Amino acid sequence: MPPDGTHAGLYERDFYAWTIQQAEAIRAARAAHLANTNDLDWDNIAEEIESLGRSQRSELETRLETIIEHLIKLAFSPANEPRNGWQDTVDRSRARIRKVLRDSPSLRGALPDMIEDAADQAFILASRSMTRYGEASNLPIQAPALTLEQILDDWWPETAS
Repeated sequence: MPPDGTHAGLYERDFYAWTIQQAEAIRAARAAHLANTNDLDWDNIAEEIESLGRSQRSELETRLETIIEHLIKLAFSPANEPRNGWQDTVDRSRARIRKVLRDSPSLRGALPDMIEDAADQAFILASRSMTRYGEASNLPIQAPALTLEQILDDWWPETAS
């Protein structure tokens, strides 16, 4: 670690960016034969550190998909129940996303692509669920476009009629 403590600072400021930086540093040290201790499995150590960052990214993707799915159901399902449960799930997922982004702010830049990917899967899940309950006729042909602000902020769609 540099004497100025920059690695520790990055770890505290942006865990995801730290995992990427550390994995690259381990691989570079191994390639430069700076890490020739045979007791350590350098390549897999780097992979495991990277996987810690990937797990945060994966959690964001999962939470976004859940939020979008439930917002679609809230917008297009005429059912009164489990509307409150969908809203509770959206609230919990939004709170968890805020925490992940606080720990790893560099992931914020990936959100638009994640939302685009999550929207299609969320629409499929909402469609399947609504089909099981005889509500699919209320769905549009494709996923509605939701903004980052709608997904993450305290926005709720109008209730289906």
